[in-house]
Amino acid sequence: MTDRFEPQSLTQTWLAPSNPRPIVIFGAGSIVRDAHLPAYRKAGYPVAGLYDPDTETAEKLASEWGVATYASAEAAAAVENVVYDLATPPDVHASVLRLLPDAAAVLIQKPMGADLAAASEILAICRNKKLKAAINFQLRFAPMMLALKDAIAKGWLGEVVDFDAWLALATQWQLWPFLNGRPRIEIAMHSIHYLDLIRQLLGDPEGIHAKSVGHPNHDIAQSRTSAILDYGDRVRCVLSINHDHDFGRKHQACEFRICGTEGAAYLQLGVNLDYPRGEPDILEIRPKGGDSWVTVNLKGASFPDAFVGRMANLQRYAAGEDAELVSSVEDAWNTMALVEAAYQSSALPATQLQERP
Repeated sequence: MTDRFEPQSLTQTWLAPSNPRPIVIFGAGSIVRDAHLPAYRKAGYPVAGLYDPDTETAEKLASEWGVATYASAEAAAAVENVVYDLATPPDVHASVLRLLPDAAAVLIQKPMGADLAAASEILAICRNKKLKAAINFQLRFAPMMLALKDAIAKGWLGEVVDFDAWLALATQWQLWPFLNGRPRIEIAMHSIHYLDLIRQLLGDPEGIHAKSVGHPNHDIAQSRTSAILDYGDRVRCVLSINHDHDFGRKHQACEFRICGTEGAAYLQLGVNLDYPRGEPDILEIRPKGGDSWVTVNLKGASFPDAFVGRMANLQRYAAGEDAELVSSVEDAWNTMALVEAAYQSSALPATQLQERP
């Protein structure tokens, strides 16, 4: 580490694969339209085609992007020498994985199943078929998150002792109609990204205290979460998530504050503030030994660049160019265990106040 903080020396991108394989996508929903396809085009990753049981939607999207469609999931799974991209609802993952050839490379949309039991089933399938399987926790690959991880590794924050996630925004849940009627929404489908990121930065916590609730103005099962992750007496880790702050842009926020013993970082995840177009991502660091905050000029944004890096790691791992598969199903199962613990905590009664004598 040098004595002088050099923000532009921080790693923000993942190395590209030398010879990317074509990608076969399962699913034609908004995340494919708004993130996967733009990311793959930007990176120059070839897309062989896509499949969705909603034939009309699949054909419309494929026509817009100049890719093929497949008549069935079986036909899509039969394409050889490709990477499979499962942008499917969580309860569909297992059935598609069973169709894939053994030893295939596959990216699986988060969450890793609807609950921990489903995650265990998916893990067993991937182990039995020897799949090179990763979960799409793409937030780890956002330029600002790669830079944050590098800054921490280089010692510019000292020992990380504080992690705050604060969201107050208006999420348009109607963009994802498959969520209707599901019993687990906010933590399983959204805050899971933050829990996974925290695990990467701080390791696995000893436990979690959480409460996740809905809102009287809609029928989504949960849209507001408060959580405290237990890392013992040295680290405070808190999430305050409110997807129902629908009172105009003023005072909305999607922010993270990571504080160390010798420095700190502030981040804004802009995509959530105007989804899917997004506002700019922001990373500012008050480095060890510094007397002011320094803005890191970011080389891209969470959408679509995080998806570029996520696919790059899988492609490179499948080709033997990366030694580690980030967010492999083995590691992602632990994130699912943290999600499960959060829901269990939310279902438990709070500590009761004593009655006045």
